[in-house]
Amino acid sequence: MMEVTDFQKIGVGLAGFGIAFLFLGVLLIFDRGLLAIGNILFISGLTFVIGFQRTLSFFFQRHKVKATTFFFSGMFIVLIGFPLVGMCVELYGMFLLFSGFIPVAVNFLRRVPVIGTVLNLPFISMVRFKVVIRKPADRCFPTTILFVCCRPCYVASTGIH
Repeated sequence: MMEVTDFQKIGVGLAGFGIAFLFLGVLLIFDRGLLAIGNILFISGLTFVIGFQRTLSFFFQRHKVKATTFFFSGMFIVLIGFPLVGMCVELYGMFLLFSGFIPVAVNFLRRVPVIGTVLNLPFISMVRFKVVIRKPADRCFPTTILFVCCRPCYVASTGIH
């Protein structure tokens, strides 16, 4: 088992406080100060958890340029005074950045005692949501995000994972 360092413990705390400040900022009608502090704490917590070099390589990969641009543009828009627009842009960028992580998170949540019981109920486990990101050939139009609901037996029979 891998040992958790003190820097990683601090990073989890910073990221947790960042998420809490973001939640409070949205709850208090998009308070610009709370959103800005939440963004800074979340990014610094992520840096402490995975390290500076890995953080840079995560955000600045060639195929994640669009997502990183939207994410940091949203942060900048929040800082200059348009929190609603900034959070929408930032959430789109965050979705693009972390969309590959969603299936991993759902599989992890299926193993958590209480949440896993709910997710493994017959009528919920029958349905599997996949996110399909379709990139058009013409670069003038934005990326289309489709939420596809498919049954597991269909997925298993067609070989789509």
